[in-house]
Amino acid sequence: MHKYHFLVEYVGTNFIGWQTQKKGKSIQKTIQIVISRILKEKVKIIGSGRTDTGVHAIGQSAHFECKKKILNLSKFLNSINFFLNKKYISILSIKKKKLSFHARHQAKLRSYIYVILNRSSPPSIYKNKVWHVKKKLDLKIMKKGAKKLLGNHDFSTFRASNCYAKSPIKTLKKSYIQKKNDKILIKFVSKSFLRNQVRSMVGCLKYLGEKKWSLKKFEKNFKSNKRSLCAPPAPADGLYLEKVIY
Repeated sequence: MHKYHFLVEYVGTNFIGWQTQKKGKSIQKTIQIVISRILKEKVKIIGSGRTDTGVHAIGQSAHFECKKKILNLSKFLNSINFFLNKKYISILSIKKKKLSFHARHQAKLRSYIYVILNRSSPPSIYKNKVWHVKKKLDLKIMKKGAKKLLGNHDFSTFRASNCYAKSPIKTLKKSYIQKKNDKILIKFVSKSFLRNQVRSMVGCLKYLGEKKWSLKKFEKNFKSNKRSLCAPPAPADGLYLEKVIY
């Protein structure tokens, strides 16, 4: 057997997410079908983690095993992209790995970026790729809120009811917010995240930036560990899996 690791970017708008499900079109299944056809054998792709419906990726990481050795990786990459690119999926790189490599279990850190378009005019070029927020957001207080999330915490407030993680305890390694023209970029880095955690944190930071919440209320709701006290989660449109670090 041979094992290959690849990086992939995709627009998640027309997919039910990364994970293959009984109904709907997934990123994982779409790539599997193409690779299986090219190799003329059934392969199973294992991703570094799931992304939900509508979520995008700049650098999702995944691997697969196959019986045949791929002799020309450059040619293989071009063949895959010929079929995938029309579906707004692109394989960025592919490398041969040891059989012990695992895209999910060996990931040390994952980084997500959330993009808010903060202006009165609606998006055209960035439609379905940002969260359009008309009201001007206070970046200073949002940055203070983001710092409160750093470290090892119980993130139950930001946890979806259908999250299957064994524990709500996670360690947020990095969080920062910056503005580029009309866009506000929010980045979070952790080994792993709860389901809907990033979108829920962004939703609460938006409440903070709109002055709907004070910094004290933001921190109180976060530490309450009650999902009912979370602000409405940010939509999937603005969320990107940026990078997986091994």
